[in-house]
Amino acid sequence: MDLKLTGKTVLITGGSRGIGFACAMGFAAEGCTVHIASRSKESLEAAREKIRARHNVPVEIHPADFSNGDTARRVVEAVGHADILVNNAGAIPQGDIFGMTEPKWREAWDLKVFGYVNATRAMLEKMYARKAGVVVNVIGLAGESFNYDYVAGTMGNAGIMAFTRAVGSKSVDHGVRVVGINPPATRTDRMLTRLRAQAEQKFGDPERWAELTKHMPFGRAAEPDEVADLAVFLASDRASYISGVVMTLDGGQAARH
Repeated sequence: MDLKLTGKTVLITGGSRGIGFACAMGFAAEGCTVHIASRSKESLEAAREKIRARHNVPVEIHPADFSNGDTARRVVEAVGHADILVNNAGAIPQGDIFGMTEPKWREAWDLKVFGYVNATRAMLEKMYARKAGVVVNVIGLAGESFNYDYVAGTMGNAGIMAFTRAVGSKSVDHGVRVVGINPPATRTDRMLTRLRAQAEQKFGDPERWAELTKHMPFGRAAEPDEVADLAVFLASDRASYISGVVMTLDGGQAARH
């Protein structure tokens, strides 16, 4: 299937690792010019080399902290011609209502919630003027599967889901689509580090981490490439009538009882 993305330009926040990096690889495979942003210049440089080596497309890096609104707006201004924005930066820590202090809570939301809002708002000004563009928000399953022990993430993700639906319902009047993806636990380096530590504690062997995912659909965690494949499709013309929706990519996990 030709996704008709060749020659398009995409900006991906949190694009140097995990799901963001998989998205960068996915869009590069379709012939896109790729811009990736994250806090770490070193990880961005390493990601750029990997993307270029595999797909031979233009890749630009933007060391930036999207928890700062002015910084987010500066990056978007530099890449305002992008056809696609993928919001992916941010990981809200675990913690119940008492464990998540106000400073920790605000810090997490500054990046994951307000980072998405600020980047989207700045990019929509550009896209509305051109009457074309797509915003893909990578959110998280906790937004629809409420978790007391992950209360800041549950609230933050639910808020981004509402934001996606509200903005995406009206953006179509300007020729722009806004969509979201709710991935479950995904086998990123961050997750593997956590699972190895848990396996060491439970089994005395960190390499037995895969046993801790047997309860998940298909007996495993989702792969970053699986999330990226959906992001690439949603950003393509093949999904041209999809806006204001959040697609759950969880192997049926949210519906389990």
